[in-house]
Amino acid sequence: MGMDTASGDSPTQRVLVTPGEQTEYIGLAAAELGPGQRLAVCREEESVIVVLSGVVEVRLDGGMLGVAGGRRDVFERPGYAIYVPPRERVELMARTPTELVETWAPLDGGEAAPVRIIGPNDQRLAQVGSGNWSRSVRTILGPEHAAGRLLLGETINPPGNWSSYPPHKHDRQAPPDEVRLEEVYFFKVDPPEGFGVQIRYDDDGEELFLVRDGDVAAIRSGYHPVVAAPGYSLYYLWVMAGEGRQMIPFLDPRYAWIQQSGGSR
Repeated sequence: MGMDTASGDSPTQRVLVTPGEQTEYIGLAAAELGPGQRLAVCREEESVIVVLSGVVEVRLDGGMLGVAGGRRDVFERPGYAIYVPPRERVELMARTPTELVETWAPLDGGEAAPVRIIGPNDQRLAQVGSGNWSRSVRTILGPEHAAGRLLLGETINPPGNWSSYPPHKHDRQAPPDEVRLEEVYFFKVDPPEGFGVQIRYDDDGEELFLVRDGDVAAIRSGYHPVVAAPGYSLYYLWVMAGEGRQMIPFLDPRYAWIQQSGGSR
């Protein structure tokens, strides 16, 4: 069982990424809840529910776990997430209009952590890069955080700025230089009528496409920089899963000097 309604009118649910189709491991779904609506989550995989906006009560069979959420939107401030190990049933009840994204992946030998609410103080917050490739990164589940396989966080590009830059990839299992992790991006744009550009390239070719509010990108290989259109802030939830829980990206050697020199020669 994945996400299902427990009471009230059915909230809007969308499966955005299906393992075995766009990805090997990662699944992604979105849900919108009105006040008083409930959503039950229980999977064979470990999962994380990210509260994009609104407030939910989080309940287990044994009672109340706590309250998660409170931000108006993803651009306002770091938010809340709920980590759910395999076969644990969690019920969410919306106190306000609420937007959620759930992501999941199989453990495949990893050890799950206990169910918990992840708040802003539990995340690693950082300003990354410089100049027009600076961005804010909120790491919700990094290698240092307890989980079986999932790695995820939020990145915000200021208008016109780049991220996943200098271009990097992580599609080859070759530690200590690189580890293999597939990745999924879920985008939000402020104002929402704006757009960004997702690029993906490798030795076999290149592609680029517009990304708008609510779009996703599934990245199984290649370098994958992102840029926000001038005038529009670009957010993406990033989710990674693959070989272990190390984050060792491999920079494109042609552009690695940008990071090494801070962007000036």
